[in-house]
Amino acid sequence: MNYSEIMVRYGELSTKGKNKRKFTMQLAQNVKRALADFPAIKIHGDRDRMHILLNGEQSELIFPKLEKVFGIQSFSPSIRVEKEMPAIREMVKEVIRAAYLPGQTFKITSKRSDHHFELDSNELNRELGGAVFEVFPDIKVQMKKPDINIRVEIRQEAAYLSYETIRGAGGLPVGTAGRGMLMLSGGIDSPVAGYLAMKRGVEIEAVHFASPPYTSEQALQKAKDLAGKLVPYVGSIQFVEVPFTEIQEEIKRVVPQGYWMTVTRRLMLRLTDAIREQREGLVIINGESLGQVASQTLQSMAAINEVTTTPIIRPVVTMDKTEIIELAEKIDTFELAIQPFEDCCTIFAPPQPKTKPRLEKAQEYEARLDVSSLMERALAGLKVSEITGESATDRNSDEFLDLL
Repeated sequence: MNYSEIMVRYGELSTKGKNKRKFTMQLAQNVKRALADFPAIKIHGDRDRMHILLNGEQSELIFPKLEKVFGIQSFSPSIRVEKEMPAIREMVKEVIRAAYLPGQTFKITSKRSDHHFELDSNELNRELGGAVFEVFPDIKVQMKKPDINIRVEIRQEAAYLSYETIRGAGGLPVGTAGRGMLMLSGGIDSPVAGYLAMKRGVEIEAVHFASPPYTSEQALQKAKDLAGKLVPYVGSIQFVEVPFTEIQEEIKRVVPQGYWMTVTRRLMLRLTDAIREQREGLVIINGESLGQVASQTLQSMAAINEVTTTPIIRPVVTMDKTEIIELAEKIDTFELAIQPFEDCCTIFAPPQPKTKPRLEKAQEYEARLDVSSLMERALAGLKVSEITGESATDRNSDEFLDLL
């Protein structure tokens, strides 16, 4: 079919009341960014839906990009015809010829925003249903969940027909909930956590800890590639690489082995919180799943969290591994995440970590470190990249020198 526009339905945004305009404007910006490779399109929003005018662009190339824009419940490619009954009837016949398979049922759903049009919605349904029977006399009407639902909308400028509904990503437009710092490792869980946070409108920046030469360039690139898998949902992601070698070596030197992981995670959280403050983030996001590893017991979380009062969002905390893997496969991060490049958590993992660390012991062992100086040097060495899905461009991070 030669589509003229795509009609977008907002879904959850329809419940936002007086704030709805803020959400729909953000959605329009996100759609424009997602479709930047299609310069001819025009985007128009109204109270109930958004209209993407194709202006000759290929709709089949646009559909996959729209499917990943949070805030869209569903969308339908539409055909514009003259606002005259003969033209509308002929297009309905053309649509049913293209869509119908033997044994399927149908329904006409009409909406008339131009109340001066010659027929009301019920009359349109009957008239256009009759046109369908002229093409397929034996076709059956079904009002609830028909196989084919031909939607007809009469607007001021023209009539629009659609019959295909494509499911969107749902959720809220990225950017409507503020900014959060995602602690992105090279594993399965943290990219899924980032995806779920974005689905609730959070703009994420990825914070990754690297400990060369113990961790490799391949491990670093893997983390960037995982961030790249999330880019289609948001447009681009800022990737913050934190040099962590000195801190891990010092922890290994002065902290008892059972508390390596606890103190390591406390320093990671301190650094992430400092980066969040500088970059005007509101929350920290991580991929912790309760009970999955030693650092993710309730006792460990309490001992680690003590270093910050910043809210920490754990989107996968109550999910089991199978559920997380299913979602990782859906967003195409699983195969990349299981590539055997070690991150700094696994490289320095003790053979017998404490699963129920005591807070006072964690504080005592951390006090053996010169935390302020270690953090200052790590923050001075930050590298920031913009992940666009195609490349990452590094830039200097002098802006972080006075962070502490």
